[in-house]
Amino acid sequence: MATKLEYTPLDEINQIHARLHASFRTGKTKPIAARKENLAKFAYMIKDNTEALQDALAKDLGRPKVESSFLEINSLIKESVDVYKSVDKWARPEKAPFSLNFAPMNPVVRKEPKGVVLIISPFNYPLWLALGPAIGAIAAGCATVIKPSELTPATSALIARLIAKYLPSDVITVVNGGIPETTRLLDLPWGHILYTGSGNVGKIVATAAAKHLTPVTLELGGKSPVIVDPASDMKLAARRILWGKATNAGQTCVAPDYVLVPREGQDALVKELQAVYKEFYPQGAKDSDSYSRIISTGHWDRVKGILDGTNGKVVVGGGADADRESKFIAPTVVKDVDAHD
Repeated sequence: MATKLEYTPLDEINQIHARLHASFRTGKTKPIAARKENLAKFAYMIKDNTEALQDALAKDLGRPKVESSFLEINSLIKESVDVYKSVDKWARPEKAPFSLNFAPMNPVVRKEPKGVVLIISPFNYPLWLALGPAIGAIAAGCATVIKPSELTPATSALIARLIAKYLPSDVITVVNGGIPETTRLLDLPWGHILYTGSGNVGKIVATAAAKHLTPVTLELGGKSPVIVDPASDMKLAARRILWGKATNAGQTCVAPDYVLVPREGQDALVKELQAVYKEFYPQGAKDSDSYSRIISTGHWDRVKGILDGTNGKVVVGGGADADRESKFIAPTVVKDVDAHD
């Protein structure tokens, strides 16, 4: 049964924004001791709830537990600990580079928190891309609002519960919702906005931020070509390509999109890709306990449409056993593609 995500009421969003700004102005997020205390709580929040987080990610993405631990959970724990150990050094004033003209002034760079940070995260790595930036914001002495993806309801709901349980609500909080809630957030002024997702939405975020001269960090989707030299180790290349593409069912911004290989090397690479696929999924990806699912039927329809419309030849996987109900599409390799593809 799908998890129903409870959206934050629109009228509460302005109140949350005001509360965090008021809290930031008191200076409570700035002391290094306070930052480290919250970073420690953050690490324990992830560690104590590993199984619950694995279960939520399995509900949303059909993702194997070992993959979630490797890709997101363990990385977040390590990130929290590493930042905890480093924040004292990072926060120290630094001597600025300067010309001899300014030598008598002895200029120093002092690092000040930007204010209240807004983090808007995507569905593909709903923990790492929501909580990873939050670790940095805490370390910088900022207050933070996280807006997780509405496409991962189980994970987004759990993030909201855990943040409220482990961390001060006037330092960091979660706003859940869809387009109206995100639009309301973007109407407000922030110290910094971090967004991960599509280029189209990135333009909307940047436009909204410009109205308040808010600095933004945008990590946007793009293309990820792989270039294979015919003289390279084809087996090694095939293993790396298929692992990179099959991880998280290909839903990674740096997953290989297409391979550029001279024609004389294509068949050798295809042969190795077919062998690696059988090695990774002896019973096929559909019956494997180590392969994720597409996030939604809408995304499934788009990918299936691309496969159905190709002019190339499917040599690995394909759409023959694709299943819309379970949102399964096998890792697929198509050769002899043309400009249409």
